Amino acid sequence: MNVYLIVSGIFSAIAALIHVGCIYFGASWYRFFGAGEQMAIWAEQENIKPTIITSGIVLVLSIWSMYAFSAAGFLAKLPLMKLGLSIITLVYLMRGIGGFFLMNNPMGRSAKFWFWSSLICLVVGLFHLFGLKQEWINL
Repeated sequence: MNVYLIVSGIFSAIAALIHVGCIYFGASWYRFFGAGEQMAIWAEQENIKPTIITSGIVLVLSIWSMYAFSAAGFLAKLPLMKLGLSIITLVYLMRGIGGFFLMNNPMGRSAKFWFWSSLICLVVGLFHLFGLKQEWINL
């Protein structure tokens, strides 16, 4: 049992559910989670853009969660496991590190958003990295 990949899968699943909550609960959730004022305004106007964008994020995070759970042995083996998990790990780590550089130029989000979301992505990326390292030979 690979605890690192199980935790990684849980983190991605929770993130996907939070994004579903943003779609369902609307502007207040977009604001609370720091999606940017434009997304909140669109949600208040019942514009379809936030739903489409957020649905795409839900889909990606759900797939990432499935890959982590699959590598941990909870789901059937998915195709291209090494490549998929390597890319997922790289994206989480790059987003985690890169986000810290955006704190001074938040692009419609707050510095607080960039700090916390980057820290979370960095931690999840490290869990993926440690889990991937443990499972590499078995994938």
